[in-house]
Amino acid sequence: MVFSSILFMFIYLPVVLFLYYISPVRWRNPILFVANLVFYGWGEPVFIVLMLLSITVNYINGMLIGRWRIEKQKKAKAVLVINVVINLALLGFFKYYDLIAETLSLLPFIDIKPLGIALPIGISFYTFQTMSYPIDVYRGDADVQRNYISFGTFVALFPQLIAGPIVRYKDVANQLGFRASSIDQFSSGVERFMVGLAKKVLVANNLGKLWDYYAAMGPGELTFLGSWLGIAAFTLQIYFDFSGYSDMAIGLGRMIGFEFKENFNYPYISTSVTEFWRRWHMSLGTWFRDYVYIPIGGNRCGRGRQLFNIFVVWALTGIWHGANWTFLLWGLYYAVFLMFEKLFFLRALEKSRVFGHIYTIIIVMFGWVIFQLDSLGAIGTYTSAMLGFGASEFATSADVYYLSSYAITFVISIVASTPLGSKLFGKLPAKARRFAAPALIVLALVICTAYLVDATYNPFIYFNF
Repeated sequence: MVFSSILFMFIYLPVVLFLYYISPVRWRNPILFVANLVFYGWGEPVFIVLMLLSITVNYINGMLIGRWRIEKQKKAKAVLVINVVINLALLGFFKYYDLIAETLSLLPFIDIKPLGIALPIGISFYTFQTMSYPIDVYRGDADVQRNYISFGTFVALFPQLIAGPIVRYKDVANQLGFRASSIDQFSSGVERFMVGLAKKVLVANNLGKLWDYYAAMGPGELTFLGSWLGIAAFTLQIYFDFSGYSDMAIGLGRMIGFEFKENFNYPYISTSVTEFWRRWHMSLGTWFRDYVYIPIGGNRCGRGRQLFNIFVVWALTGIWHGANWTFLLWGLYYAVFLMFEKLFFLRALEKSRVFGHIYTIIIVMFGWVIFQLDSLGAIGTYTSAMLGFGASEFATSADVYYLSSYAITFVISIVASTPLGSKLFGKLPAKARRFAAPALIVLALVICTAYLVDATYNPFIYFNF
């Protein structure tokens, strides 16, 4: 089940909200817990078992760590290490076993059969979330959660379960016990959800069709203009898709009393790759910073070790995104630029905003080619067309047609990927904003519903995660 579906919007969500708000406060977490499992297991009920296993293992280990953290630190550390190993083993088996088997089978005298394991949706997200709990307890950043249902609610919370943001336990620990709900908070949640839904359905899905057209072209078919049109479409598609789901998650959280941290902060206005990754998928970047980069030394161990730490973090970031070696290549691609900026000209980029912005966007667009295409051959074919020497020709009549057809969509989406729209809306008189906001929400709901009723194209990019 995904947020951008008729089933979720008009059946699941209203039922859950109704049961949640008619129930006494003490029953709200149990209701959410059951509702979360229904949401997660809708397509593949068997994966509920894996979810409950993950919840149980981290719950028990968190209790043990909390019991031994002060007086028996060695035992607490041992449990923490075991917990991390168990979580990574589960993630590794379900997500990477087939990839490793296929890779090793390329070697002589080795024949490991892939198991064809179905990837449990959202496993990368909830694995990182569950791991954050015992780590936070061990560090003393969070108290032990003794209520199994409350902990299970945190892990399987449907607003952020399958597409993020990655919610760390210490950020919502207090909200698990008591959540104050208000009309203003609920209405703010509805507004935020509709913004995200419009991003996904009206912008991302439409741009995705254009990207799919060009991505499907083989060697000798791509033109120079077509290759740039295609990757421009995907560059905007993935932003509006990912940020749209984050908006929907934040909005849904507010509807049931949770406040999640922001996950995207207009990354395409960045003037360096470093700044871009401070603004893109901030919950993931923060997780890797706090639980990987800083623990292995961060920037405290000299420049050489710092560069090595960046390399490690970005190798892990890359492969986290999917079971394909191209994701590792994508992570290392960014590691190179981040290290290069840190060593040489980050300050210069920050001073020359125009050049820095152009440079960043170009680097990001080439990066999305690596991210989205699933083989080195396809990546090479596409990037060579973008550089000109691999293009069949400059442009075809089809390219001109798609450029003119999508021109308005491109302009709107580019403006919407910057703070300009919200700034202009904020300058409206208060009375105008009070009228415009609900009117736009209703209009967005009607249009999005019309799109979804006859939806033949509604991709879920987060499937790899």
